[in-house]
Amino acid sequence: MSPLAKTRQKITGEVVFPKELALELKKGVGGLNDLTEKLSSWKTTDTSRFVMSLLGSAVFLEASDLHLEATKGGARLRARIDGMLHDVAELSKPTYETLLSRLKLLSGIKLNVSERPQDGRFTFLLEEAPVEARVSALPSEHGESLVLRLLNPKNLKAIKDLGLRKDLLFLFQKEIKKPNGMLLVTGPTGSGKTTTLYAFLKDVQNPEVKVITIEDPIEYRLDGVSQTQVAGKEYTFALGLRAIVRQDPDVILVGEIRDSETASIAIQAALTGHLVFSTLHTNDAAGTVARLLSLKADPANVAAALNLIIAQRLVRKVCKACGKTRKASSSELAIIKKGLEKLPRGIRPKIPATVQVADPKGCRECSNTGYKGRVGIFEAIVADDALETFITNGPSIAELRAYAAKQGMVSMYQDGLLKVLEKTTTLQEVERVTAE
Repeated sequence: MSPLAKTRQKITGEVVFPKELALELKKGVGGLNDLTEKLSSWKTTDTSRFVMSLLGSAVFLEASDLHLEATKGGARLRARIDGMLHDVAELSKPTYETLLSRLKLLSGIKLNVSERPQDGRFTFLLEEAPVEARVSALPSEHGESLVLRLLNPKNLKAIKDLGLRKDLLFLFQKEIKKPNGMLLVTGPTGSGKTTTLYAFLKDVQNPEVKVITIEDPIEYRLDGVSQTQVAGKEYTFALGLRAIVRQDPDVILVGEIRDSETASIAIQAALTGHLVFSTLHTNDAAGTVARLLSLKADPANVAAALNLIIAQRLVRKVCKACGKTRKASSSELAIIKKGLEKLPRGIRPKIPATVQVADPKGCRECSNTGYKGRVGIFEAIVADDALETFITNGPSIAELRAYAAKQGMVSMYQDGLLKVLEKTTTLQEVERVTAE
């Protein structure tokens, strides 16, 4: 079987989710405490319903991952919601072993193998949305631990829903309409890069445009987009990208630029009439150029290919059901004023002597965290003629940061502070995700 054919194989395991159970969970599971109570009342004779209850509840609670961690006495179950891990339940040894076997069976993982890592997947249709569960099994001291990544297509967003300021929304919409060049999104794992790029693809996709992606793996299926995924050494990003440019694409998405060969091909594609979207792992927008140069990319080609660099993080939003407001303390007000004092005049807000900020409380709907949902904070560097000249000289990260600030770039931290003033999030949350 060819590497490309492997990427088109049917997903292992397709599970039918009972409609009556979905309705029961949607009404009855409003927070993590409800899920904990439901799991504690599970009868061991109904494994299928237990697994479905766990998966459905996790989706309704908007969990991105479920962790089943083997312990001496059984297992600990945790859920990652809005980027934070939360304890759900302590499972007995028999319950853990039953759940482990069922999940391995669903995902096509070998039941009789427990001494080496394994990966699998399955899908379940919940409220007409095909939710994909990616399963990773890892041997540990007390038995196998499983992590399930839950990919719900309902989480896909349009550009207008990313949390962009008006100036950034206008900029991004303009840049993704260009016929060629490179647009890079950077940030650590879990910072929302894929969500942003998929929002771009949804915006540019139409019958007159050929869009091809190469991903590792394909996160979500997009109508009207030709999607492939890497398959080990037989089908790498570099090999796939070489093939893609011969498929007459208008827009190419490369899941990640990891090596010098992929960087070189992506840059050449951007220079030869294609619009290229991709990601890098760097701390900020300025570090993107330095990262490309460290991959032996030619500075002149990097400068000519780049259209836009975006760096982003995700901050938790204050729960709308229970959030209140309060007067900002003098120290908080001082931090906000200092952080925003150098913003460009058209963006810098007028900050009064007294400022009201969000005050998270906690309720059933947000599992008593005070936060529900996340929103992006962004910074962007537009590649103009001046930056092109600057890049050809091979600047350091510090020099690029200074250049971006001089050009009026609003940093992720500053974008976060603006969202604090809007009462979308809190200063503590912004400082948590932007701390270096």
